[in-house]
Amino acid sequence: MSRSDLWLRDGRMIPKDCFHLSFSRSGGAGGQHVNKTETKVDLRLDLAAAEATLGPVDVQRIRTALASRLDAEGMVHVVCSEHRSQFQNYEAAMQRMANLIASALVRQKRRYATKPTRGSQRRRVDEKRHRGDIKRGRQDGSQD
Repeated sequence: MSRSDLWLRDGRMIPKDCFHLSFSRSGGAGGQHVNKTETKVDLRLDLAAAEATLGPVDVQRIRTALASRLDAEGMVHVVCSEHRSQFQNYEAAMQRMANLIASALVRQKRRYATKPTRGSQRRRVDEKRHRGDIKRGRQDGSQD
């Protein structure tokens, strides 16, 4: 099986040397085929090696965003066993890895604090006053 580099959406490329790939027997339906072929793909991205390509800031961003997917060595871990073909599982694992990294590298828009408009403040106070009038109208007149 030929391993290939992983291209990210922003045009950067993570070389295939940064990935560790292993195969194992997959569980589930498939009869005898499952028992004798190694179709399950275990794909790991070595973030220390990928730092040369991505840069330390982006690697740290990936580490924090994908902390639940990191193994003991600090590698991003993806497993795929949904197909009966080793190659299809490999392709699905690479696609899943690309999506994970792309989502981890998305920078959130900075939020700026804004004040409520004068109209919205007035509407809020009017609604509170209206609610109070409704509740006051429910009271019996014995307390007046």
